[in-house]
Amino acid sequence: MNGITLFSIVLTIAAYCGAMILSRKVPSPLTSPVMTSTAAIILVLSLMDIDYEDYTPAKEWMTFLLGPATVALALPLYKARKILIKRFKSIMAGLFTGTLTTIFSAVLLSKALGLSEGLQAAAAVKAVTSPVAIEAALLIGGNPAIAVAFVMAAGIFGAVFGPLILTVARITDPFARGLGIGTVSHGIGTGQVMKEGALQGAASSIGMGMAAVITSLILPWLYPLIK
Repeated sequence: MNGITLFSIVLTIAAYCGAMILSRKVPSPLTSPVMTSTAAIILVLSLMDIDYEDYTPAKEWMTFLLGPATVALALPLYKARKILIKRFKSIMAGLFTGTLTTIFSAVLLSKALGLSEGLQAAAAVKAVTSPVAIEAALLIGGNPAIAVAFVMAAGIFGAVFGPLILTVARITDPFARGLGIGTVSHGIGTGQVMKEGALQGAASSIGMGMAAVITSLILPWLYPLIK
């Protein structure tokens, strides 16, 4: 591990810790830790003339940890198992509807904007967590790096504006709010909605996990039909 890689890892961790402190002191969708820490990292790297290729090894070290972190989300699923069983039909209906709508809207909007098929494929996986998005993008001919960028953008947008949109839409049920955020904004949205309560966080974890499973199963045969 060279000096730039070590510096990049330390910078990323420090920026996120600082963003977490800011988020607690100034609670607001605009102080979402992922958004503020990302902006801080980009600013520092730009000022120090460190390009993305130099930052990539540090990113790969940290991306490796996304796998275990995603598996760890099984704990909230287990804790919410009674609610999951009780609302199973409505949950699955919402998950399938949300996942299909996300895929269709991403691909159709990409086509309307004249984006290439590679970018369309990358956009199709934007609502699932990065480890799943990378593999799903490869299956349908998308660029994994661009897919991750779409995933980050979807997560940040959902974390910042998702709770506000749900409030404006008068969706107040804690489980419904969490499930909606998790379905379209994966881990980043889940981290934000957990601030509303444990039930919202558990529901968001369910949405995040199940949306990833549904996307992985249906995308390989659905995408060729709509691209």
